Amino acid sequence: MPKIRMNTEYRNKLFNKIKDVFEKEDTQERQAFMESRELFDKMQKATHATAKQVVERSYPTEDVNTLQHFKKKYGDPCDVVAKDKCFYFAHHEDVDEDGEKTDTSSHFDFGLYGNLNGNEYGSGEESEHFAHAYFREELKEGGCNPDIIAQQSGKDNNPHKTKHVEANNKFLGYSNGSYRSGADDIGLTKKYNEPFYCDVIGTSHCRSRAIACTKDEYTIFLAWREAKANVVSTHQTWINSLQKQFDQLKIGLKAYRYLSEGIELATELGINVDEAELIKTNSTGLTIYNPSNLANLIKGMKNKNISREDKIKARIEYEKQSVN
Repeated sequence: MPKIRMNTEYRNKLFNKIKDVFEKEDTQERQAFMESRELFDKMQKATHATAKQVVERSYPTEDVNTLQHFKKKYGDPCDVVAKDKCFYFAHHEDVDEDGEKTDTSSHFDFGLYGNLNGNEYGSGEESEHFAHAYFREELKEGGCNPDIIAQQSGKDNNPHKTKHVEANNKFLGYSNGSYRSGADDIGLTKKYNEPFYCDVIGTSHCRSRAIACTKDEYTIFLAWREAKANVVSTHQTWINSLQKQFDQLKIGLKAYRYLSEGIELATELGINVDEAELIKTNSTGLTIYNPSNLANLIKGMKNKNISREDKIKARIEYEKQSVN
């Protein structure tokens, strides 16, 4: 039997088959990423509980209830209570070289797209990277590429990257920074953010209503933000490792002249590939050597006039085959 020559379709099928296996392998890099995400989940809930206590010390529940009562009674002039998930915390327990107390403060955002560096005026690409890595499985299931930012690390912005980043953000329910208000959140972003809102008094920006906390509480907030950043860094490390393997895989598959060489590679990697399926299935997913499927495929290419009765008959037959 003559050897089957490699072509672009075979290369792509082999690459995607091997790539899928690589992404599911329990490597050290993947394990580190999964563990960092689990740790962050635990810290997120515990840290927000601390944040809630700090916020309610500054804005007691009784005061909030009183002001909400006045709002109902007097309307907008008393509309000074708002829900927020980001807070500007500060403590004054450190001293400088002269023994004077210093102000230590930063912005902490518990939202999905919250900043990772304390910058209240913009979340930046790292925040998008976190959101995509956190909901990686959901994005993959939705046909998105949650690894695009990691894959494009170090490269200039380009249409390919922009397209995938925007698709991820849309899938997660984030658009044009509207997540900040919370009112326009939808989907997974809204579901993620909802548990982390607290009542605050005053509708101005976070910085102008800095909330006092202790140094120990502030340390907890810093550790939580570091854990969030660690999700991004471990995801980046894992994707870097995969990309190196994928690059070598592409080079090898491109060099092979025969399909058997690609299958041998997969076998050496411990991946079972059915040569018969690769050969007999084309890009449409139909088994082209099956006479019935091939005949239907060819018939579908003909622009023939079909009567209404024949259309109904064909539809009924199609639905029968779908059920079977």
